[in-house]
Amino acid sequence: MRFLLLTGMSGAGKTAALRYLEDMGVFCVDNLPPNMVVRLIESFATSQMSVSTVALSVDVRSRAFFDSHAIVKLLMETQNLGYHVETVFLEASDDALVSRYKESRREHPLSNERVSLTEAIVQERNILQPLRETANYLIDTTNLKLKTLQKKLEEIVSNGDDAEGPQPMRIEVMSFGFKRGLPKSADLVFDVRFLPNPFYIPELCRHSGMDEDVRDFVMNNEITKTFMTKIKDMLDFLIPNYQNEGKHRMVIAIGCTGGAHRSVAITEAVGAYLKEKGYQTMISHRDVDVEQAHWKNSSDVD
Repeated sequence: MRFLLLTGMSGAGKTAALRYLEDMGVFCVDNLPPNMVVRLIESFATSQMSVSTVALSVDVRSRAFFDSHAIVKLLMETQNLGYHVETVFLEASDDALVSRYKESRREHPLSNERVSLTEAIVQERNILQPLRETANYLIDTTNLKLKTLQKKLEEIVSNGDDAEGPQPMRIEVMSFGFKRGLPKSADLVFDVRFLPNPFYIPELCRHSGMDEDVRDFVMNNEITKTFMTKIKDMLDFLIPNYQNEGKHRMVIAIGCTGGAHRSVAITEAVGAYLKEKGYQTMISHRDVDVEQAHWKNSSDVD
């Protein structure tokens, strides 16, 4: 039986994540006191339930019961007992969290008459840092549509089909636009704004890097071919060395100006290469939907 520990920032989408996991047939337990994690895992593992995956949601709603350092130790204990436990950590930017709380008119679990919402978010981020650092999966929902969150969770659940034995490096390759900021979850960032830009080709500017004509324009350029040779060589060197140091999750972010053309095409190519190498690879495009929406509402393309 496989166990997912779902945690992260309040307001980052854990409720929606649990709903999607339940729809996938995952047995979900919400707001579990952390000191019950090991006991519950042992109960599930020794039961006769015909469930392959169980998701346990823990977060700061447990208040005095919640200690990230203690939870990390508990997770190590469960691994030593032979149970397969992976942490899924959801986060979002401070601005996004403040906006969501104001929209929902709900109170943050750590806020009160002496602690403002922004102060509570900072406190929670500090409290959760040990869990974030050791998470198997890190999902930034700042600009994530619900359908994309669902897809990411589906990939995580499907990755459990070969969960027995040592777990390979899990890699997310993400495209983004520099004009909307760097992805906070990125371990490696590559800037591809030096490549020829399809934006300046009228018949290409309103297409994305997932379209064949834009992809061919980007990938068939000699500068791109040289870059792809170099980035493959670098990743072939870096990833095994990260693995040797015990790293089991990596986010590779590839950025261009808007995040719709060059970065998307390169991300698709790098992701395909890593999949061919046998890594469990997820491909995501942070800003392409935002860019396409902008194109529909504007006569300009950025």
